[in-house]
Amino acid sequence: MEVFHCHNSPSTEIPLYAGHCDQSPSEISSCSQVMAAWAMGAEPLHYPIEAGMPIGGPEFNPYLRLEIHYNNPKKKADWVDSSGMRFWVTENFRPHDAGVIELGLEYTDKNSIPPKHEGFTVTGICNTECTSVGLPTDGITVFASQLHTHLTGTRVITRHFRRRDDIFYRQRSLYQSANHTKPEDLKGFIELPTFNWDNHYSTHFQEIRLLKKPIKVLPGDVLLTSCEFKTVDRGKMTLGGFAISDEMCVNYIHYYPKSKLEVCKSSISWKSLREYFKFENTMDGQKQVVPDGPVSDNFYSIEWTPFRMNLLEDFYNVSPIDMQCNQSDGTRFSGAWDHMKVPKFPELLPRSNPNADIECSAGSIEEIVEFNTNKLELGREEKLQELLTVSRRGVLPA
Repeated sequence: MEVFHCHNSPSTEIPLYAGHCDQSPSEISSCSQVMAAWAMGAEPLHYPIEAGMPIGGPEFNPYLRLEIHYNNPKKKADWVDSSGMRFWVTENFRPHDAGVIELGLEYTDKNSIPPKHEGFTVTGICNTECTSVGLPTDGITVFASQLHTHLTGTRVITRHFRRRDDIFYRQRSLYQSANHTKPEDLKGFIELPTFNWDNHYSTHFQEIRLLKKPIKVLPGDVLLTSCEFKTVDRGKMTLGGFAISDEMCVNYIHYYPKSKLEVCKSSISWKSLREYFKFENTMDGQKQVVPDGPVSDNFYSIEWTPFRMNLLEDFYNVSPIDMQCNQSDGTRFSGAWDHMKVPKFPELLPRSNPNADIECSAGSIEEIVEFNTNKLELGREEKLQELLTVSRRGVLPA
């Protein structure tokens, strides 16, 4: 359940509507700025004394949208729901306006999970390009976080990385002389303490967690949200999407001061996914796959073996991405957000406390493959290398 503000001029009227979201009037598409979210297990959110969610005022459009997701598989029509949200407001302004940013994976069937898998991991990226254009110069302070998947999610974690050169230039007063630092020493990223994680995630306990120590996020930082899914009891592909039988991988972070950035999520690029389907059709014997056909149909048609599942997981985690770098009105920030390369980051550690001092350097796509395939089963590395060659060139080998 979510409450969205209609990000329009104060005088803009939005038609009143109650019904299915996919049949709503087009004007409601502007109602996309998250004000509050609730899911099973969540308690009320208490803002810190230094921040509050801005509501009202002469520049505030008075329309809101309440969106509720129901699971009604038996199509019962005689049930009445009285769910809603209650806001406590004050006329005593706090120093900072607060906001919400969505991290993780885009809601699309491009991000889908094979059946019969014990722990399939997919990562959504909020990349350095998006935080550079979307966050204020002095950054933001994150004070709360809500992790979210549907029924097959078993682990969620958001990791935080900062560029070495950003750390150096922001703290160069701590260094005796900038001349002692070589340019190559400033490449790559440093891993900072983890935002929020749940190694035993349950969709029935999606609490909004106040962080013990607020976290500073600066322009240029990278936020990786990884979700692990267990689909051993499912017989077909689990698609990314809105239905409870679909899957999501999201972290709603609450922060201040409010910025223009509303959504910072990713999915595998369309170009890479089409090349993956071409590879399956031409090189892996899956003739039923139609490279330019509907994504969900192609995923459903593949005969999923453990080898193919692991190959898809590896491909997801090294392929270029399409970014959702969106403002509060639902529009993208200006920029080239499709088929973006991803630098190399450390592997996700086993289910333990992830806050450890880990460093890594940026690398080429070849180095990324080397980093992510050093433990692959025999033959999988060669397949992944071949698939990545196809994806980079955009054509299949003769």
